[in-house]
Amino acid sequence: MKLTPTDARALLQTLPDWRFDAARGGLIGARIHLPRLCPGLRLHEPDRPGGRAPQPPSRACGSTFTTAQVTLTTHDAGGLSMKDVELARTMDRVAAALAQ
Repeated sequence: MKLTPTDARALLQTLPDWRFDAARGGLIGARIHLPRLCPGLRLHEPDRPGGRAPQPPSRACGSTFTTAQVTLTTHDAGGLSMKDVELARTMDRVAAALAQ
């Protein structure tokens, strides 16, 4: 289900490095800093009960050294969804764990 801009901004209060953009029906983006180059870093869409989700969230990543610019949106929802917010939280946790 697509999040409204108001809902998205409220959820992003707990994700201070992520910014909401109304483009393409709503998306969030962040520049994630990693402590070292992570060539094996892969994004994974967890299996869903009852089969695969029709289409996973978009993941556009352009890495430069130890920085990744990430943009998330869910095409099936027509914009930003909770899948994107949950993935952003996971990405923040992974980046924090790698920084230790």
